Amino acid sequence: MAYEEDTNTGGSRTIRPDRADVRHLSEEQFLAQERADPGSPYYRGDSAEPPTSDPTRRRFMFGAVASLGAVAAPGLAHGKTPGAIERTVPPDATKVLGVGVKVDDGGYGTRSQFETEVRERFATKTTESSWSFTPLQDSMGIVTPSGLHYERHHGGIATIDPSKHELFVHGMVKQAKKFSMADLKRFPALSRLMFMECSGNGLTEWAKPTMKTVQGTHGLTSTSEWVGVPLSTILNEVGVKPGAKWLLAEGGDAAVMTRSIPLEKAMRDCLLAYGQNGEAIRPEQGYPLRLFVPGYEGNMSIKWLRRIEVSDVPFMTREETSKYTDLMPDGIALQFSFLMEAKSVITHPSGEMLLRQPGFHEITGLAWSGRGKVAKVEVSVDGGKNWHEARLHGPVLPICHTRFTFPWEWDGKEAILQSRCTDETGYVQPTIKHLVDERGLNSVYHLNGIQSWKVASTGEVTNVHHY
Repeated sequence: MAYEEDTNTGGSRTIRPDRADVRHLSEEQFLAQERADPGSPYYRGDSAEPPTSDPTRRRFMFGAVASLGAVAAPGLAHGKTPGAIERTVPPDATKVLGVGVKVDDGGYGTRSQFETEVRERFATKTTESSWSFTPLQDSMGIVTPSGLHYERHHGGIATIDPSKHELFVHGMVKQAKKFSMADLKRFPALSRLMFMECSGNGLTEWAKPTMKTVQGTHGLTSTSEWVGVPLSTILNEVGVKPGAKWLLAEGGDAAVMTRSIPLEKAMRDCLLAYGQNGEAIRPEQGYPLRLFVPGYEGNMSIKWLRRIEVSDVPFMTREETSKYTDLMPDGIALQFSFLMEAKSVITHPSGEMLLRQPGFHEITGLAWSGRGKVAKVEVSVDGGKNWHEARLHGPVLPICHTRFTFPWEWDGKEAILQSRCTDETGYVQPTIKHLVDERGLNSVYHLNGIQSWKVASTGEVTNVHHY
């Protein structure tokens, strides 16, 4: 075979000696001819598009078909892949030079056009007060890419110039101070891999199985490497007065999000984070500065942090009185239920997946606990009748996602898959029924019950409640 460089696209064209000379064909004509030829790697049978179709979509399908054997990936046929540059795929990448260094990525880099994972937004009335889910079903290892970290916003994503941003610390302190970003970065920093989880993770699942995928049921949790200055360093710098027990953290977004933080927690392990996964935190994660409160519900990790006030009492803000409390059956609401308890979920196989045949399948998932390290994860393939200890993949770190796997030989019959986490304090992940019996159905937060996936004899996987 011979190849000719395509100077318009940077790709290549195939010239077969048994075909008419295509060197002078337009791209539209070339693609139409290739797709009509059963011997071409671009053959698409009856699904071939006419030459007059949209060129952007055509180029996309050209690459997708070459990669996926003439079957378009679900959900990809109607637009470009976010975070990718879509390029023409050559028939044989060894026969043509690839894209040069820093030719078309602006110097930042892209992901492959064939990787399609994206966050999915929950259909709230507005995009400014909304959230998006991490695609846990496609996760690898324990670290979540920054671009796939879940989001929760109350007033949209703030745009802040870091050169003008300041953190004001005042109240029951010996000397109130303002810190610029440059000031904060002068102090010794630390780096920690830690999970974050919204207390509303799974809020749709209390009464009945609702969301179809693990992204929908559990996607409001992510793990990143967070870099910043210990909050204790800054509190020691201003000098906390005797009698102080609480602090107020305030964000610089349109919602002016505020939460009360116990001073003991603030001094123990809270972080003023400005880095995430080796770079500055993303705007949707609070750029240029966010408070990170390890193991506590995610809304306490105030984004776009601009003010800290030290006090002897909690501040009873909107987000800890009318919101983010747990209403019990007797009408009394639990307040300051900060901790995210031990939890786990099987990510593969999980909802809307299909096991194509009986035989070996590796079950994998994630486990985590706001109390510390994951000590053990057990897996059941028969709806909780029998439990088997899964393998934990290192590193197993405190307040961090832990990857687990379990080998499973599926016999082709109906099965119920579950996982159960035990953390280093001995706390064992409960069933959803146990939580409902204890707390009723008025509470929407802090659902850490055991997730069940039903595998039908057809191999289809669905979200179910099974006790």
